[in-house]
Order: sequence, then C-alpha cells, then structure tokens
Amino acid sequence: MPLAPEQAASAVGEDLSDTDDTLLVVRAAEGDEEAFAVLVRLHAPTLVRMATRLLGNVPEAEDAVQDALISAWRKLPEFQRQSTFRTWVYRIVTNRCLNVLRARRPVDHLDAADQVAAPEHTVSPARIAESHAAVDELQTALTALSAEQRACWVLRELDGQSYEFIAQAVGISQEAVRARVFRARRSLTQQLGAWR
Repeated sequence: MPLAPEQAASAVGEDLSDTDDTLLVVRAAEGDEEAFAVLVRLHAPTLVRMATRLLGNVPEAEDAVQDALISAWRKLPEFQRQSTFRTWVYRIVTNRCLNVLRARRPVDHLDAADQVAAPEHTVSPARIAESHAAVDELQTALTALSAEQRACWVLRELDGQSYEFIAQAVGISQEAVRARVFRARRSLTQQLGAWR
C-alpha cells in the first residue's frame, strides 16, 4: 500500500509537510529515492488529471506521466531551479503529451471530459442525451485544434493556470500562449455554436 506524502516524508526522516518542494528536490537530486517518491505523490494526481485532459485517455495519460517522471528523475541533477519543480515537471509532462498528440491520427477523442451531473431528481433521459451529445461535440472540436492550441487551452480553461505558468510549462512566450488560447477559443466557439 503506497504511503501518504506525510508518511513518506516521515520515512525520509523528517516532517516535510510544511516545507515546499525545494528540500525534497535537493535531496532527490542527490539520489534520495524516497524524497523523489514524496514529490511524485504530491504532484502525480494533478499531472495525471492535466495529461488526461490533454490526451483524453486515462491509461495513455498515466503512461505519459510515468514516462515524464522517469525522465524527470534522470534529469533532476541537471535541474537548475530557475523555475519551481512544479513548473519544471509540468513542462516535461506537457511536452510528453504534445509528442503523443502529434504522433496521433486526427480521430482521437477526449473521453475523459469532466461532466457535471445534475441532481438525480431533475435528470431526464432527454437531458442525459443532450449532455452526452454536448460532450461528444466538445471532443470532436478539441481534436480539430492543433496540439499546441489544445495544450494551452486545457491548461488555461480546464486547469485554471496563469498565462505565465503555461508559458513556462509549454516553453513559449506569454504572448504566444494568449494567441493560442484565443485561437482555440475562437475555433471552439465556431464549432460549438449550436450549444450556446
């Protein structure tokens, strides 16, 4: 059974629940596998959620995050700390997801789109069918976006990240992020016009 972050931190030898990632990163960069395990436990759920939104497939997202975390472990001694560990690992995961998206055929769907369920007593079969149709339309519209537009839009609209964070995570300027999010919004608005 995996340890909770606090338990893992105790296993490392101290209570790290009140510290930021800096101490864990330093220790992990020195080869401390338990410190890296704590970092993984702290960040993996968010990374998998973001990757799932980008790739639309939970198993594929988990694979991408696992590959990215293995890469992060190998590159950790080279990490210059010019950004936070969170931003750095987001960038690695985002790049891995972009590579997967670019390698795909353009027929993939976003099966993992979050759906907000209405209270049971107000859900009618017609409303359920309409919701499924809207999600299907969104999936189709998202696959029409370029991988870069999709990444920027998902990070901004679904993950609520700042333009500065997205720019660092994707490795482009804030202006380029704003332009990609704008174009993605415009494209989605045009494609989803019937749902307004």
